[in-house]
Amino acid sequence: MGGTEEIAFARRGALGEVKLARPKALNALTLGMVETFDPQLRAWGTDTGVQAVLIRGQGEKAFCAGGDVRAVWEDGKALQRGEGDGALTRRFFWAEYSLNRLIHQFSKPYVAWIDGITMGGGLGLSMHGSHRVAGDRTLAAMPETGIGFFPDVGATWVLPRLPGAVGMYLALTGARLKAADAVYAGLATHYVPSEAEVDLAQALAEADLSGDAHAAVDRVLGAFTQDPGPAPLQDHRAAIDRCFGQPSLELVLRALEAEGSAWANDTLETLSKRSPTSVKLTFAALQRGRHLDFDSCMTMEYRLSQACMGGHDYYEGIRAVLVDKDHAPQWQPATIEQVDDEVIERAFHSLSEHDLVFEP
Repeated sequence: MGGTEEIAFARRGALGEVKLARPKALNALTLGMVETFDPQLRAWGTDTGVQAVLIRGQGEKAFCAGGDVRAVWEDGKALQRGEGDGALTRRFFWAEYSLNRLIHQFSKPYVAWIDGITMGGGLGLSMHGSHRVAGDRTLAAMPETGIGFFPDVGATWVLPRLPGAVGMYLALTGARLKAADAVYAGLATHYVPSEAEVDLAQALAEADLSGDAHAAVDRVLGAFTQDPGPAPLQDHRAAIDRCFGQPSLELVLRALEAEGSAWANDTLETLSKRSPTSVKLTFAALQRGRHLDFDSCMTMEYRLSQACMGGHDYYEGIRAVLVDKDHAPQWQPATIEQVDDEVIERAFHSLSEHDLVFEP
């Protein structure tokens, strides 16, 4: 039906199908993929012949490992050297967040097969849809504090609305969830064994979606859904709520220290490796996101993305994780105590005419 080498579209019956096609890059989302998918999804939204959408990733390793952050990094580094205009550092997030909003507003069933690595921008392509199907290979996370960024793509709206303080825990630590945990947390709605992917897609294509399409998709998924087993996250849920439900980041850290368990100590160790600026920015963003509507969260996220593009830690984080791969980022400042609250507050300020604002 169409698309590009990076993202393919097809029609089977009343089902519109999307395939992310960069398996060697773990289906990481490029600007081109975003700008190709957006108009296609809009078209399917108004096409009476399409009653549901299924999105998958090519290959067994990943649904989508996130946005193509290295390309954004290279564009930002060029701007720092006085080369180019840094357009990608603005255009990528603008386009990606607009697509996240489109998925959030999409009225027809939107089924995301999130088998394999599903992180960052990959969750942005899935967690706003009506049906999120985890498989045996699912590994879901928002790992942005580890690269000097913050959980974006609508996470500031989604994560505060997960049970208890689970969302804050996932946001600050970047904890990785397999299928059972993803279902428990609410990032996935169903668990279907990986081997059933082809049969599930076929069943969706053959289903009668002419009436209540959401109910029809529910029935199809119900026939394939299995119990994912116990969720390790549930074992720590009470401690997560006690520690990460605190009204300030300092109290979160104090609560973890007081907890004294192996889990709490491991969590403190994890947080100590994250960008202090990102951790503080993320805590503030989720606190605000809890009280904002979706569009306001996306406007806020765009402001924060641009603040990160103008800072130090994003470039250092990507260097350490994806470029030099020494996994030894030198954060500035180096500790949470040294992070200036005014710097955090300034990141939330309006960009005036450059703000991401949506039409009513």
